[in-house]
Amino acid sequence: MSAKKINPFLKLALDIGPVIAFFVLYFRLRDHSFTIGGTEYSGFVVVTAIFIPLIALSTFALWRLTGKVARMQIATLVLVVIFGSLTIWFNDERFFKMKPTMIYLLFGGALGLGLLRGKSYLEYMMGEVMPLRPEGWNILTRRITVFFFALAILNEAIWRNFSTDVWVNFKTFGLSAAVFLFFMSQAGLLARYGQDENEEKD
Repeated sequence: MSAKKINPFLKLALDIGPVIAFFVLYFRLRDHSFTIGGTEYSGFVVVTAIFIPLIALSTFALWRLTGKVARMQIATLVLVVIFGSLTIWFNDERFFKMKPTMIYLLFGGALGLGLLRGKSYLEYMMGEVMPLRPEGWNILTRRITVFFFALAILNEAIWRNFSTDVWVNFKTFGLSAAVFLFFMSQAGLLARYGQDENEEKD
């Protein structure tokens, strides 16, 4: 079933709204601590607890409005819930900082496994919105697999060696910019291997 069209600005707000909310709330609450049920939590942990239902609600809203949610969004939501819950349960912000690493390792590993099996899982996920010839999908999948692994390594390097402020800025803006620039850099490949409607019908 194809997704229903919604206002692109509304979709953008639902996609990035929880991330922006996390960024704003973190810098407002980072120097505060909160005692809940006799346990003291840092502002980071409290903001993480707020972020989990926000991203769940935004994903649910997208599903209700469009009738469809991308598999990558569902996988991201599951990992947010898992690592966010571990952060709250153990009162340890390191779990949430590892979440992007796990997301990119999961996506990169899944795409790499598909390549080993001679398949492009990227085509399976994005074929409807970005038609390419088979050789184009294979090249793009290889590149994105390497890119995801590189992002996983970069996230580990940032959170382990820099302050939480630096990591929050990196997560909010750095990762988004990296993904945007990566796809911009693939314009030549998309133009070369793009598949028009007549080719799809043949």
